[in-house]
Amino acid sequence: MTAEDKPAQQPILKVVSPDATPEEIAALVAVFSSLGTTEAPPRKRQSEWSANHRRVRVNYSHGPGGWRSSGLPR
Repeated sequence: MTAEDKPAQQPILKVVSPDATPEEIAALVAVFSSLGTTEAPPRKRQSEWSANHRRVRVNYSHGPGGWRSSGLPR
């Protein structure tokens, strides 16, 4: 796409009053920029530490030698 193909953008903010001070314009820009955008905020990733599969615990065998099976890999 070249520069000629792009449509001309209209300014988002237009100052009509010629006696506006730079501080007043800055205040208006700050207010309008704080209003936000139309985009949805990015989804917050769930921490791997609080994932559901970490809450499931393996049931170790009980009885003689049960303590030994708790330390062995499965």
